[in-house]
Amino acid sequence: MAFGTASVRTTCPYCGVGCGVVATPDGQGGLAIAGDPAHPANFGRLCSKGAALGETLGLSTRLLHPVVDGKQVDWATALDAVASRLTEVITTHGRESVAFYLSGQLLTEDYYVANKLAKGFLGTPHVDTNSRLCMASSVAGHRRSFGADVVPGCYADLDEADLIVLVGSNAAWCHPVLFQRIVAARRARGTRLIVVDPRRTATAEEADRHLAIAPGQDTVLFAHLLTQLADTDALDRAFIETHTTGFGETLARAREIAPSLAATATRTGLSEAEVSEFVGAWRDTDKVVTVYSQGVNQSAQGTDKVTSIVACHLATGRIGKPGTGPLSFTGQPNAMGGREVGGLANMLAAHMGFAPAEVDRVRRFWNAPHIVTGEGLKAVDLFDAVADGRIKALWVMGTNPAVSLPRADAVRTALQTLDLLLVSENVVSNDTLGAGAHVRLPAAAWSEKDGTVTNSERRISRQRAVLPRPGEAKPDWWILSGVAARLGYGAAFAYTSPAAIFREHAALSGFENDGARAFDISGLADLGDEEYDALAPIQWPVPRGQREGTVRLFGAGGFVTTDGRARFVPAAMPTLAAAVSPRYPLRLNTGRIRDQWHTMTRTGLSPRLGAHRPEPFVEVHPDDVARFGLSDGGFAKVETAHGEAVLRVVATEVVRSGEIFAPIHWTAETSSHGRVGPLVAGATDPYSGQPEAKATPATMTPVTMRRAGFALSRGPLSLPDGLWWSRIAVAGGFAWSLASDAPIEALVPAIRALFSDCECAELHDPARDVIRIAAFADARLAGAVFIGPAGQVPRWETLAPMVGEAFAPATRLALLSGRAPDGAAACGPLVCACFSVGRDAILAAVAAGATDTAAIGAAVMAGTNCGSCLPELKRLLAEVSRAAA
Repeated sequence: MAFGTASVRTTCPYCGVGCGVVATPDGQGGLAIAGDPAHPANFGRLCSKGAALGETLGLSTRLLHPVVDGKQVDWATALDAVASRLTEVITTHGRESVAFYLSGQLLTEDYYVANKLAKGFLGTPHVDTNSRLCMASSVAGHRRSFGADVVPGCYADLDEADLIVLVGSNAAWCHPVLFQRIVAARRARGTRLIVVDPRRTATAEEADRHLAIAPGQDTVLFAHLLTQLADTDALDRAFIETHTTGFGETLARAREIAPSLAATATRTGLSEAEVSEFVGAWRDTDKVVTVYSQGVNQSAQGTDKVTSIVACHLATGRIGKPGTGPLSFTGQPNAMGGREVGGLANMLAAHMGFAPAEVDRVRRFWNAPHIVTGEGLKAVDLFDAVADGRIKALWVMGTNPAVSLPRADAVRTALQTLDLLLVSENVVSNDTLGAGAHVRLPAAAWSEKDGTVTNSERRISRQRAVLPRPGEAKPDWWILSGVAARLGYGAAFAYTSPAAIFREHAALSGFENDGARAFDISGLADLGDEEYDALAPIQWPVPRGQREGTVRLFGAGGFVTTDGRARFVPAAMPTLAAAVSPRYPLRLNTGRIRDQWHTMTRTGLSPRLGAHRPEPFVEVHPDDVARFGLSDGGFAKVETAHGEAVLRVVATEVVRSGEIFAPIHWTAETSSHGRVGPLVAGATDPYSGQPEAKATPATMTPVTMRRAGFALSRGPLSLPDGLWWSRIAVAGGFAWSLASDAPIEALVPAIRALFSDCECAELHDPARDVIRIAAFADARLAGAVFIGPAGQVPRWETLAPMVGEAFAPATRLALLSGRAPDGAAACGPLVCACFSVGRDAILAAVAAGATDTAAIGAAVMAGTNCGSCLPELKRLLAEVSRAAA
């Protein structure tokens, strides 16, 4: 493929919105990024993360060559090693001793080849994905209700709904492009917004009503709604009788779960008035869309939550019609594409399962010699099997389980026991690689990949390569096919392009498909290479003989069950997997923040994304701050039965008393004590296998940090023991936020050693507990470390822009003041990542007369792109108003 400077239409690699991106090479290895105005997922909008993609392309963190047992080798040697070692493990321990752990970051074509190799040729069913942590409960709920993993609606329903209910979804931060569509609908047509979430998130701040529901009690709320729909004659009885089964049993169970308004209020933690208002709004609005995301999915009762929501839509016939229906917001860019090809342990391929006829069908289509006949281990169980020795070889592709899985410390320990750990990655280092990968395989990154992804509304989009692959990086499908050939399966994996893989995948979806399987893209199975390259975004199904997609499903029935009827599914009485106790009296909720993605492998390289919330933190209600002896801005050790972390305390009424929230993003490479994955319990939903990540029992104790500071450097630093640190990307290097309770004198020798090969200006004042060092190489600022009493250290944002700048000897001492030599002021903490606008610039605009967010946007651009900073702008305006009053 030839690469030039022409713009390329591709797809964003972050969340499941699937935004179109126009990427324009700058001729120097970089890209200019813009939203694609022609893409129906985003119509040109991008969030802060998508807009910053051009800042994440450097090669300094890339794995560029295969590595076997710590030695760089060529591809032939690496593929030979993989094939021979897999053969050895299978010969010694059996086919099911091998497992694959895949990722929603993979393209559909990569996923297809991995699943085919494992389940059809290696003969192991143990293929799962990090999408298990993301959307598995929605998948299970859809399959139980509809007969298949089908999202019935589309994003356009958000534009046409009169009421949108967001359940467990902080869309303003996690799906901001879709949230702005909701905001636009509110302005244009008065759409009401209700948010059901224990936290008062940025999304909740924009809602007409926020229902701060108790953790895990969503099923109770929707069970009560179902009973009230029945008791007030608000059912679509014709739809129920013609297109569904099981309504009576499900309604009876709902009455057990929510026997009265008072009981519902008690169990959900809401007032009776709040519950009644919610029921009235939902019941009396014809066009209702109920959106659910991780707050529903990441639960030991996630599947019941989904089917309870779906039941209310089925009972009223509000499904598959414009402006109506349940809508799952997917967490990862290709979580749905991975499910289409069977990338979950409980699927085979093309939405087929393990019924004997389906197994035989896939076996014949693939001509597979070792087709598996039953489900494999789901993610949490899979890593338990690694720990107890049942799994001897594991191939990890494009994900970081040593950080992201529950009980992550135990996962990291388990990885170290494997006979064979294979990792396909585009980074040279992460926590999983650090667990002792025997073989490291350099995979193509986002800007170099070529294939397809499927977003949350069943829309298949092309992800096109924009830049040439650096070093010896290769597509994942190429790596897998090379191993397959060495195992003797070359004829079945003789792919020469992603287009060829896509054609086979599409053909399998239509193979012996008489309409019983909803996933059918056989209409695309005869695409030529040029047609594939030019493929416009399209929603499945696309049956044979068609080239047009399908916008909505199930509006007139036609569910994917043996009798064509949807199933009402009785829920279990909701109970949290683990109870709080005197030892662990709090509930730990985990999730994402606005400008970071998963384990920061990509977003952690962007200076503007790192500046908004640069440290791992825990949100704590003021009552609990007092109860546990903490201080706002201080530190707390957060501890569960599985692990601990030390996090900055943020006192806030965003969380309810008795509940705390911590983000998931920090790793051992980006923080000293900020990994939250080790704290999360491993309890899973009985149907989906998705782990509970929102309600782990926890406790907190204060951690004294009498000293604070920062470090700056053009390159990596190995910071000394005795420091709490968090790494932040800055232009031209890195910054580290520092804290410690160690005496300054104990830290000084190690700090001086960080810059032993540089000329240094130093201020060391033991009496004031201060050490400040500015280091210079070739007259340029190579780095700096400032440590002093907490609350008395200059901010790192002031000096960060000067890293790499030249300074004459006479001006170097001035840097130790923590002020810019030219007197320029720092912009303050970042608020708007899209345009790098800091708090101080916004406050200046307010002081100059900006009285609302539109005026702030006109003055400094903040809030005029993805809109995810608008809630923070409103809070700043409110703070100024209160101060003035």
